[in-house]
Amino acid sequence: MGKLSRDKRDIFYRKAKESRYRARSAFKLLQIDAEFNLFGEQRDEKVDGSNNDDVDGNNKKSPPLAVHRAVDLCAAPGGWSQVLAERMRTVNGGDNNTSSPSNEDDEVAIVAVDLWPIEPLPGVHFIRGDITALDTATQIIQNFGGRRAEVSLLQCV
Repeated sequence: MGKLSRDKRDIFYRKAKESRYRARSAFKLLQIDAEFNLFGEQRDEKVDGSNNDDVDGNNKKSPPLAVHRAVDLCAAPGGWSQVLAERMRTVNGGDNNTSSPSNEDDEVAIVAVDLWPIEPLPGVHFIRGDITALDTATQIIQNFGGRRAEVSLLQCV
């Protein structure tokens, strides 16, 4: 593509490059998270037996707990995996260092799967494989220590 083609690309392409995201689709995932609180937020469960009523007596819906395990299927080039690592680290209040978690269930684990090779990202384990293959599914489960993913993302092209 020549210089003119590059100048005509949309604003999200340029914004992704400026923000160092691997793909413009990262902004779509950020928009989904902003609208639906996809990754949840960390909160302490009430242990005093009180309810979630506000001052007017209306029962407020509790926000979802923070996500600790996510899988990004068909992940290349890794834009959504970047957002996952960024948001899950922020929501869980850590640096995504999973070497010594205080609670095994609080460990942040992100697995990205694609047939194409993907450049490494801190805090993301990449599996090069077919998402429909049993071997790939087994590898994903092993990376989560036998537990289920709390969020699964599949980006269709």
